Amino acid sequence: QVQLVESGGGLVQTGGSLRLSCAASGRTFSTYIMGWFRQAPGKEREFVAAINWSGNSLYYTDSVKGRFTISRDNSKNTVYLQMNSLKPEDTAVYYCAAGRPTLLSGDPDFWGQGTQVTVSV
Repeated sequence: QVQLVESGGGLVQTGGSLRLSCAASGRTFSTYIMGWFRQAPGKEREFVAAINWSGNSLYYTDSVKGRFTISRDNSKNTVYLQMNSLKPEDTAVYYCAAGRPTLLSGDPDFWGQGTQVTVSV
């Protein structure tokens, strides 16, 4: 079992930056693919980014490429999402996720509780 706790959300102006963190419990953290999803009001949850266990394979949805960076520190059981050049359309609840490669198709094994990111005009 893995428990995921996100932090770092908040309110930021357009063009600003935020860094989300996700602290994981469980001894098998380093073996899981880790990812971030988001859900905006009235929309379905969507994939944002993912990183494999070693950190040498990164995956991003097209809308965040060049602006967001996912990373992980297995010694701290933590995954990060650095978000730069934020836009109002990035406003959503951001969820940390962990699991097998099915995560990449939107089916992780574990979810965090979510953290709100709001980008003002």
